[in-house]
Amino acid sequence: MTQAIYLPRPLVNHILHHAQQTPDEEVCGLIGAVEQAPKSCYPVRNVAPTPANRFLMDAQGQVDAMRQMRDNNEALFAIYHSHPASPPVPSQTDLEQSTYPEAYYFIVSLNIKGVLEMRGFRLNRHQLVEEIPLLLEQ
Repeated sequence: MTQAIYLPRPLVNHILHHAQQTPDEEVCGLIGAVEQAPKSCYPVRNVAPTPANRFLMDAQGQVDAMRQMRDNNEALFAIYHSHPASPPVPSQTDLEQSTYPEAYYFIVSLNIKGVLEMRGFRLNRHQLVEEIPLLLEQ
């Protein structure tokens, strides 16, 4: 069985708040970690032509986020995005656009009114490899 990832509550709150800010559009960003412990959230602007059902990170925003991570002695841990109207599982487009096999992929769903759900996945070579259990740190 795959080992669960423990996420700090402030990090999860930051991601969920980001998703709620534009509930009709996908939001996206990066998560930085120190020694494989997730620490920081770096929102990146979604520049997709159809942000209601796609995400495309702003190239300069992604470079800036990676630079901030490096300045904070962090490494890329995960890529996150939201699904405003669908379950938190990778879409075919998400699989096709996965290009960082070393990173986890977290998806937040706003599909259920009043309930936010976030799930984690490992994607590799455009395939879903496995779901990773996500737990809040105590």
